[in-house]
Amino acid sequence: MSATGGLHAQGKVRDIYEAGPGALLLVATDRLSAFDVILPDPIPDKGRVLTAFSLFWFERTKDLVANHLLTANRWEFPAPFGEETFLSGRATLVKRAEVVQIECVARGYLSGSGWREYRDRGSVCGVELPAGLVESSHLPEPIFTPTTKAAQGHDMPVTLDETADLIGRGLAEKLKELTLSIYERIASVALERGVIVADTKFEFGFCEGELILIDEVGTPDSSRFWPADGYSPGGPQPSFDKQFVRDWLDMSGWDHEPPPPELPAEVIARTALKYREAYERVTGEKWDRYLQRAGALDEKDWETCAINLDRLRKEHG
Repeated sequence: MSATGGLHAQGKVRDIYEAGPGALLLVATDRLSAFDVILPDPIPDKGRVLTAFSLFWFERTKDLVANHLLTANRWEFPAPFGEETFLSGRATLVKRAEVVQIECVARGYLSGSGWREYRDRGSVCGVELPAGLVESSHLPEPIFTPTTKAAQGHDMPVTLDETADLIGRGLAEKLKELTLSIYERIASVALERGVIVADTKFEFGFCEGELILIDEVGTPDSSRFWPADGYSPGGPQPSFDKQFVRDWLDMSGWDHEPPPPELPAEVIARTALKYREAYERVTGEKWDRYLQRAGALDEKDWETCAINLDRLRKEHG
């Protein structure tokens, strides 16, 4: 892509470009990070899945909080971006916002770092929980478990009081309220489609003095998705997110420090399939239909993609 737009910033999985006064272009790449390290192998169409999910949830949560989306239509992007066909379906034009330096995490189930902290302390980010819970337990009610937002390295869990010390009590309480209400909306919609959203994280920012939802929402990168029909507390759950890659990395013996190992072709293929299956199950829309609607495929490519997806389902289903 032409550098005329100017690279504003580069995250683990996103490239952000200047796109005129008050606007940025977010490009979701196919890079995958795990344990805060970018892996060497891209996951085909992963960036488009993240964008598609975010668009789905932005539309279904805008009555709860405004968001940064201006358009996802490539033909409405400013020059030179509108000419870049590969951006179709994976890029969004968004409002520029002053980012709140807190990761807002909601948990409805006890998993991951939350489970590890509960085992050690009986609480998560200062929230006391009932005794006797097991890994993947459904919590009595969703909890707000924020973390710091580290530019490099690992985000660190903080309590609500510690969050208030960092950004102010009023803003901390507002973030808790919004985080839990958005999570409950997303979890409810997904559960109707047979998918449990065990936990998820959000980011917020200020645009012209208004607190808005930014970045990505309810994606396989920012959430844990479990099939509801296979849910069984007491251990790890099968998932539709990058947990599949995390599990393989742990089994490989990698110590979670750079450099990471290369992923086998089968792991790449199955992870790509997991991401697409998550989108189809939660939204009810076929993946190739999203690609067509976003202008990401011409008629020949659409047919080829459908054939390849069918083959992958048969080989790695």
